[in-house]
Amino acid sequence: MKKVSFAEFGGPEVLQLIDAEEPHAGPGQIRIAVRAAGVNAHDWRVREGQFQKVRPIELPAGVGLDASGVVDEVGEGVDGVEVGDPVFGEGSSTYAEFAVLSAWARMPEGLAFEEAAGYASVVETALRVIREVGVLPGQTLLVSGASGGVGSAVLQIARDRGITVIGTAGAANQEYLRGLGALATTYGEGWLERVRQLGQIDAALDLAGSGVIRDLVELTGDPQKVISIADLGAPESGVRFSGVAGSVPEALTEAVDLISRGKLHIPVEKSYPLSEAAAAHTDSQAGHTRGRRVMVV
Repeated sequence: MKKVSFAEFGGPEVLQLIDAEEPHAGPGQIRIAVRAAGVNAHDWRVREGQFQKVRPIELPAGVGLDASGVVDEVGEGVDGVEVGDPVFGEGSSTYAEFAVLSAWARMPEGLAFEEAAGYASVVETALRVIREVGVLPGQTLLVSGASGGVGSAVLQIARDRGITVIGTAGAANQEYLRGLGALATTYGEGWLERVRQLGQIDAALDLAGSGVIRDLVELTGDPQKVISIADLGAPESGVRFSGVAGSVPEALTEAVDLISRGKLHIPVEKSYPLSEAAAAHTDSQAGHTRGRRVMVV
């Protein structure tokens, strides 16, 4: 099969499309013929070697966590899914023609493979950080870097729970944030005052890692009311860094419920063939994404 891999840590240029042995589903797993794979910031952070001190990987390594596709192998002990079922979920080395998933859900009616590919770890992350930051219905949550995949999910999930959301993003994405139910403002000079004019902040999330941790602590008045998924230096300011939790089936169940109720939709901004994985990472690292980027097979 074809698979995106890298043999050394570095920039997008280390990604190569190679011929590789097909993986197979082990106990408690399924294998899918991949139709699309989500592009996450986690993917290029792993490629750069940012997590080697906490979660070392051996090289060469594959790329990707999220995928959608059609089941073509069912592992021992797995019930409720059959060969031929369309699913989306989370696994490893998903930038490939075949991938093994360790958590999955049947795709809701009418959901396209490209859109489904972007949901698994994004919704898991959104649910996790909303829980960890402790924001409650009736309170106000500030989301820094709100227009990407996780931000899009956070805004919609929070609004569904009765939480007021203030989102920061570039000027081009202000209407997008408002369309998701957020109070929107731009980052850059004077942004703290613009946020204060929109409301009192009870909790805050840093989703972009753009050096705003101290400002978020100032706005909330408490580092325990701030969570970052993007700034590895956050703990230096007393702020928790929340990394990838791994496969969480409950998050996929909630994603299906939200999608089926029309409460969650994350648009695909751009799709790329496997041969253009380097371009996908370059674009992802540049930021300013509206929704998701995906690889298509």
